[in-house]
Amino acid sequence: MEMKYADITEKILKCAFRVHTVLGNGFQEVIYQRALEIEMCKNGLVFDREFEMPIFYDGIQIGTRRVDFLVEKVISVEIKATIKTENVHLAQAMNYLEAYNLEIGMLINFGANSMEFKRLTNKKYKP
Repeated sequence: MEMKYADITEKILKCAFRVHTVLGNGFQEVIYQRALEIEMCKNGLVFDREFEMPIFYDGIQIGTRRVDFLVEKVISVEIKATIKTENVHLAQAMNYLEAYNLEIGMLINFGANSMEFKRLTNKKYKP
Protein backbone atom coordinates (compact mmCIF):
# COMPACT_ATOMS: atom_id res chain seq x y z
CA MET A 1 0.00 0.00 0.00
CA GLU A 2 1.30 3.42 -0.98
CA MET A 3 1.80 5.83 1.92
CA LYS A 4 0.11 9.20 1.58
CA TYR A 5 2.51 11.89 0.33
CA ALA A 6 5.28 9.28 -0.03
CA ASP A 7 6.83 11.24 -2.90
CA ILE A 8 7.13 14.37 -0.76
CA THR A 9 8.44 12.59 2.35
CA GLU A 10 11.02 10.76 0.21
CA LYS A 11 12.26 14.10 -1.16
CA ILE A 12 12.43 15.56 2.36
CA LEU A 13 14.43 12.55 3.58
CA LYS A 14 16.78 12.74 0.60
CA CYS A 15 17.48 16.38 1.48
CA ALA A 16 17.92 15.57 5.18
CA PHE A 17 20.34 12.70 4.46
CA ARG A 18 22.38 15.02 2.23
CA VAL A 19 22.57 17.62 5.03
CA HIS A 20 23.62 14.99 7.58
CA THR A 21 26.22 13.53 5.18
CA VAL A 22 27.79 16.95 4.62
CA LEU A 23 27.55 18.40 8.15
CA GLY A 24 27.52 15.30 10.35
CA ASN A 25 26.25 15.76 13.89
CA GLY A 26 27.21 18.28 16.56
CA PHE A 27 25.73 21.55 15.31
CA GLN A 28 22.82 23.55 16.71
CA GLU A 29 19.34 22.95 15.36
CA VAL A 30 19.27 26.26 13.46
CA ILE A 31 22.31 25.22 11.37
CA TYR A 32 20.48 22.10 10.21
CA GLN A 33 17.34 24.16 9.52
CA ARG A 34 19.30 26.52 7.28
CA ALA A 35 21.06 23.69 5.46
CA LEU A 36 17.80 21.77 4.98
CA GLU A 37 16.19 24.92 3.61
CA ILE A 38 18.93 25.11 0.94
CA GLU A 39 18.58 21.41 0.03
CA MET A 40 14.80 21.56 -0.19
CA CYS A 41 15.01 24.59 -2.48
CA LYS A 42 17.49 22.74 -4.71
CA ASN A 43 15.07 19.80 -4.88
CA GLY A 44 12.04 21.87 -5.82
CA LEU A 45 10.07 21.50 -2.59
CA VAL A 46 7.71 24.33 -1.70
CA PHE A 47 7.76 25.16 2.01
CA ASP A 48 7.49 27.76 4.72
CA ARG A 49 10.21 27.85 7.38
CA GLU A 50 9.36 28.83 10.97
CA PHE A 51 5.72 28.95 9.86
CA GLU A 52 3.53 30.39 12.61
CA MET A 53 0.37 28.36 13.09
CA PRO A 54 -2.52 29.03 15.45
CA ILE A 55 -3.26 26.63 18.31
CA PHE A 56 -6.94 26.13 19.12
CA TYR A 57 -8.69 24.78 22.17
CA ASP A 58 -12.40 24.06 21.92
CA GLY A 59 -12.61 26.22 18.79
CA ILE A 60 -10.86 29.20 20.42
CA GLN A 61 -7.38 30.32 19.45
CA ILE A 62 -5.19 30.18 22.56
CA GLY A 63 -1.79 30.88 21.03
CA THR A 64 0.56 30.13 18.20
CA ARG A 65 3.51 27.83 17.54
CA ARG A 66 6.10 27.91 14.83
CA VAL A 67 6.57 24.66 12.97
CA ASP A 68 10.16 24.29 11.69
CA PHE A 69 8.91 23.59 8.16
CA LEU A 70 5.49 23.29 6.56
CA VAL A 71 6.22 21.47 3.29
CA GLU A 72 3.84 21.65 0.33
CA LYS A 73 1.21 22.97 2.80
CA VAL A 74 0.54 19.38 3.98
CA ILE A 75 3.55 18.02 5.94
CA SER A 76 5.01 19.43 9.13
CA VAL A 77 8.72 18.81 9.67
CA GLU A 78 10.22 19.19 13.12
CA ILE A 79 14.02 19.31 13.40
CA LYS A 80 16.03 18.22 16.42
CA ALA A 81 19.77 18.17 17.11
CA THR A 82 19.98 15.90 20.13
CA ILE A 83 22.09 12.82 20.85
CA LYS A 84 18.97 10.65 20.96
CA THR A 85 15.35 11.19 20.00
CA GLU A 86 13.24 11.06 23.15
CA ASN A 87 9.55 10.22 23.57
CA VAL A 88 8.91 13.87 24.47
CA HIS A 89 10.12 14.94 20.97
CA LEU A 90 7.77 12.43 19.37
CA ALA A 91 4.88 13.58 21.56
CA GLN A 92 5.61 17.21 20.68
CA ALA A 93 5.59 16.48 16.94
CA MET A 94 2.32 14.53 17.27
CA ASN A 95 0.75 17.34 19.31
CA TYR A 96 1.59 19.79 16.52
CA LEU A 97 -0.02 17.53 13.91
CA GLU A 98 -3.19 17.35 15.97
CA ALA A 99 -3.21 21.05 16.85
CA TYR A 100 -2.68 22.05 13.18
CA ASN A 101 -5.00 19.30 11.85
CA LEU A 102 -2.30 18.01 9.51
CA GLU A 103 -2.35 14.36 8.50
CA ILE A 104 1.38 13.70 8.00
CA GLY A 105 4.46 14.93 9.84
CA MET A 106 8.13 14.14 10.16
CA LEU A 107 10.54 14.31 13.05
CA ILE A 108 14.18 14.47 11.95
CA ASN A 109 17.07 14.35 14.40
CA PHE A 110 20.48 15.44 13.08
CA GLY A 111 22.24 15.13 16.46
CA ALA A 112 22.85 11.38 16.46
CA ASN A 113 25.79 9.70 14.71
CA SER A 114 23.27 8.29 12.22
CA MET A 115 20.41 10.61 11.31
CA GLU A 116 17.15 9.53 12.96
CA PHE A 117 13.73 10.15 11.49
CA LYS A 118 10.12 9.22 12.08
CA ARG A 119 7.17 9.61 9.74
CA LEU A 120 4.08 10.45 11.78
CA THR A 121 0.40 10.01 10.95
CA ASN A 122 -2.30 11.97 12.75
CA LYS A 123 -5.11 9.50 13.48
CA LYS A 124 -7.34 12.42 14.57
CA TYR A 125 -6.98 14.22 11.22
CA LYS A 126 -10.24 15.70 9.87
CA PRO A 127 -10.20 16.42 6.11
